Amino acid sequence: MVLAGARRNKSKKQRPFWVELPLLIGTALVLALLIKTFLVQAFSIPSESMQNTLQEGDRVLVDKLTPWFGSEPERGEVVVFHDPANWLSGVPVDRPNTVQKVLSFVGVMPSSEEKDLIKRVIGVGGDTVECAGDGPLKVNGTALDEPYVFPGNTACSDDDEGRFKVTVPAGRIWVMGDHRQASADSRYHQDDPHGGMVPVDDVVGRAVVVAWPVTRWGTLPVPGALDRAGAMAAANPGAPALAGALTLVLMRRRRRAGN
Repeated sequence: MVLAGARRNKSKKQRPFWVELPLLIGTALVLALLIKTFLVQAFSIPSESMQNTLQEGDRVLVDKLTPWFGSEPERGEVVVFHDPANWLSGVPVDRPNTVQKVLSFVGVMPSSEEKDLIKRVIGVGGDTVECAGDGPLKVNGTALDEPYVFPGNTACSDDDEGRFKVTVPAGRIWVMGDHRQASADSRYHQDDPHGGMVPVDDVVGRAVVVAWPVTRWGTLPVPGALDRAGAMAAANPGAPALAGALTLVLMRRRRRAGN
């Protein structure tokens, strides 16, 4: 039986490579398009606003999968987002050639036509973010130690837009560049329809890896400077009181059980 089957397989005429090539190319393009749409997409860093974390010309890979499961941006993450309110007005856009258009369409290379930005998430819904003078930057009243800020920069800018105190509404994030004195971020768009905030729905995903050039390859972890637990505790001053009340109730119950 096995030998007969082997003979039948050998008798089949193998299709020429030129016939299979279009199928292979089509399959590869479909897979690349699916990956770009649902999993990972490459983006190019167009400016110095995120130095030294990211350099102009770096290529980063952005995780687009987790938002599909309801995950929202968190403090400290570096995220890519669509231009929320014409922030890029007047910024020139290079016109790609046909090959670049095809490659960017399937996600092999970044698109030069998409108006996307990349910044660090400083505040999420419910947070109060404030800057006065040169800093430090505060979230929910807690001063942040920000080692990722560009050397020589101050955490805040001592100008009209750089001095602020805002509360981030639900479904929005407040973003800032690591190169504080070279980043037109949320601070400088407080007069737009969103008050400088970025709608969560406009977030493409979190930048997780610097993929190019190879000499700068590395991950983009969330820094400890924006400790979520500390910020959440500061944002909810009633939490310690609630914990104390629960402890008191448990102690009373134990006493009654002992009696």
